[in-house]
Amino acid sequence: MGTKRWMLPDGMEEVLPPVSWQLEELRRRLLDHYRGSGYELILPPLVEHLDALLTGTGHDLERQTFKFADPQGGRMLGLRADMTPQAARIAARRYADRQVVRLCYLGTVLRTAPDHPGGPRSPRQVGCELFGEPDLSADLEVLRLMLRTLELAGARELHLDLGHVDIYRAVIASVALDIEDENALFEILQRKSHPDLADFGRARGLDSAAQMLASLMDLNGDVSVLQRARQALVVDATVDAALRTLERTAQHLSREFPSVPIHVDLAELRGLRYHTGLVFAAFVPGFGRELARGGRYDGVGREFGRALPATGFSADMNELLRLGESGQ
Repeated sequence: MGTKRWMLPDGMEEVLPPVSWQLEELRRRLLDHYRGSGYELILPPLVEHLDALLTGTGHDLERQTFKFADPQGGRMLGLRADMTPQAARIAARRYADRQVVRLCYLGTVLRTAPDHPGGPRSPRQVGCELFGEPDLSADLEVLRLMLRTLELAGARELHLDLGHVDIYRAVIASVALDIEDENALFEILQRKSHPDLADFGRARGLDSAAQMLASLMDLNGDVSVLQRARQALVVDATVDAALRTLERTAQHLSREFPSVPIHVDLAELRGLRYHTGLVFAAFVPGFGRELARGGRYDGVGREFGRALPATGFSADMNELLRLGESGQ
């Protein structure tokens, strides 16, 4: 019993010297860079009213959020599982006089379950959010910040994944699916399982949509995928706009970061329920999962009285530090 008293809960981490000093040095480098790039530092509270944390971009976080009743007033409170909804609230309510708001943040978040088996439940989240700018220039600004963040953390051989959720939405626009079927289809596409997709389509009489989704699953690789997509998909105005956005993004980044390979995946549905356009993630060989991720989520802040176009990225400081120590 005495030993168990000193053990940390599963997925919780503490940091001791010298790693804690290394973490602090990385924190200073990143925040100095964000400040020099025109981003305002925010320090939101660890606890908020639950309905604020789960509003807008926060709906997908409900399962990840620790919840409890406030002994002072009885309202339900939550421990933040992600700082993006907090940034959205602050942009809408505290910066209502600004058309464009640039915010950065760094702090611990707490989650009921890890993002991957054996992963942490208390990441030290760092990120930047750009509100009020609908143009591709904002996405490119955030992408530059994300790649520079990883470089400052010591990452080498970066690889960038690009996707666009509007393409998937256009493919299934004519298909009426309930929540259970939507979740099942989401899982199938994430696993890129053609047999399961064929079974799903037959069972629900969606053969034509399933064939189109099968094509979508195969549309991944270098930027030549975008040209193949114009031949394999029904290219309406929505799909055309999404493909053009991906083409322009790849062109800009190839010029600015010629050493960073770009991989396009048109069935990438990361954050499907709140992303509204371009999505992206950064990887390094041998690490197994993304180091940073982000995308566009227009309309955020509507519930706080001010709907804003928005794009941003986030990463886990602990993972970035481990990456730098490994020399990858």
